[in-house]
Amino acid sequence: MSDLCAPEPVTVAITINGRRYRARVEPRTLLVHFIREQAGLTGTNIGCETGLCGACTVMLDGVGARSCTQLAAQADGRSVTTIEGLAGGGELHPLQRAFWEKHALQCGYCTPGMILAALDLLQKNPDPSDDQVREALKGNLCRCTGYHNIVIAVRHAAAVMAAED
Repeated sequence: MSDLCAPEPVTVAITINGRRYRARVEPRTLLVHFIREQAGLTGTNIGCETGLCGACTVMLDGVGARSCTQLAAQADGRSVTTIEGLAGGGELHPLQRAFWEKHALQCGYCTPGMILAALDLLQKNPDPSDDQVREALKGNLCRCTGYHNIVIAVRHAAAVMAAED
């Protein structure tokens, strides 16, 4: 017996980290699941699945977005950058390097989303204050670090990125 209520799969094409992925998915497929299952990129984590924890943050067309609240179909034809797409030419992105150097990570579960949320901030404000960093990252939850070193890392990365320009 067929399921008469099941919606027909849709075809989506999403560019992730510069590579195009095309697949047929159920219309209700979340972008986070597409990234993990179709692209095989597991750096984008699934946390709360309600957009509250920030573990699933990615850059969608260059802007920070929660991939657990976006449908893959909504990202059709768009560009996504995940944590795996930040490093280039064998070098870590300044934010990735700063998180490492300034001890801003512990278990690492929140780190990819935290770094991408910080990137979104630095694109809008290349020299944020501590309070501005805290405000920008308040939607990204970490249960390990206490945030102090995360703020230090983001400010350090901002200085490095400014010096590179």
